[in-house]
Amino acid sequence: MLTTILAAGATPPENNFGLMNSLNEGGPVTWTVAVILTIFLFFTLYILFTKLFEQQKVINQGKRVGTQFWAANSLREGAAKLEKNSAYRQIVDDGLLAQEQHGRLTDPVEAHDWVHGSLARSEAAINSQLGGGLAFLATVGSTAPFIGLFGTVLGIYRALIKIGQAGQASIDKVAGPVGEALIMTAFGLVVAVPAVLAFNYLQRRNKAIAENLSAFSNDVLGYIASDGAVKPTIAARKAPVAPVKPATTVTK
Repeated sequence: MLTTILAAGATPPENNFGLMNSLNEGGPVTWTVAVILTIFLFFTLYILFTKLFEQQKVINQGKRVGTQFWAANSLREGAAKLEKNSAYRQIVDDGLLAQEQHGRLTDPVEAHDWVHGSLARSEAAINSQLGGGLAFLATVGSTAPFIGLFGTVLGIYRALIKIGQAGQASIDKVAGPVGEALIMTAFGLVVAVPAVLAFNYLQRRNKAIAENLSAFSNDVLGYIASDGAVKPTIAARKAPVAPVKPATTVTK
């Protein structure tokens, strides 16, 4: 008999709890919550990686501006060295187009104001494109915890209803289903935290890119307004200084 008791004690209790069991117990509403959170997580990661690639592309273009664009003899020659459909190329093209359009205006408008307005619209369009998708990240970061909490509340409600119908209120009958329902809250946090971190990180990079674009736009405006007389100075590489040889004395 002792052997039978030991053998029975060595058998681990069957684990009937887990994510799938929680979804099945919660019913269609819990499954819907889980699907929504999964979609949120997928699009969060998609927006994060696509925006990182897009931002890095603009940053690399800005690095080439200082070494290639301003070394050209004119804006058109410098624009030809930039990548087509790039952010910096768009600003230059819009500035040149505004310069051409100013001569066709019948209503007298200051050339500076006209070109400045065109460059400002170009910057706004680029910044708007870079900011696309960030509103979705902010929405996910603020709503995902509550969506997960909704799944948890519903899971606890259904678990308590079943326990009440069965008439069993022992700790093992209550703690298991209630703890299982908390999985949805954890799932909501898993979705929300990356969305918030991605939003803040991408927003900070967009701010830095916008500052560089604004500085470049101002330089283009100065170049156009001065007819090429004003443009940023390019730091030339300093040539290595030859060591000074000590003077030799001639002994008689």
